[in-house]
Amino acid sequence: MMKEFKEFALRGNVLDLAVGVIIGAAFGSIVTSLVDDIMMPAIGILMGGVNFSSLSFTFHDATIKYGVFIQTVFDFLIVAFSIFLFIRIINNRLRKKKEEEPAVEEIDTKEELLMEIRDLLKKNNNI
Repeated sequence: MMKEFKEFALRGNVLDLAVGVIIGAAFGSIVTSLVDDIMMPAIGILMGGVNFSSLSFTFHDATIKYGVFIQTVFDFLIVAFSIFLFIRIINNRLRKKKEEEPAVEEIDTKEELLMEIRDLLKKNNNI
């Protein structure tokens, strides 16, 4: 069982996934800081200092903090949009690099043999 686990854990896909999760968590911290420290104060100024997290109402003995939910949804939308922009910029740069690279046409050995047969048939038909 340990041998199977070792094979599973050391497979390339699992290691790639682990690295992706770690980098994703670190990137999440960066995006959260971007939202909390840069974007939200600017949006707060534009919206006249509105902070949704203070909105609530009391029902019997329970306090329903619906403003925190609204603020969390708003934060999520900003984070999602930030990630979208980041990925879009990266994809555009990668796409430009691929377009700049000259396309090298690779001919499969089977295709090469078929082309030789075609050329021989053409040559024999002309005789």
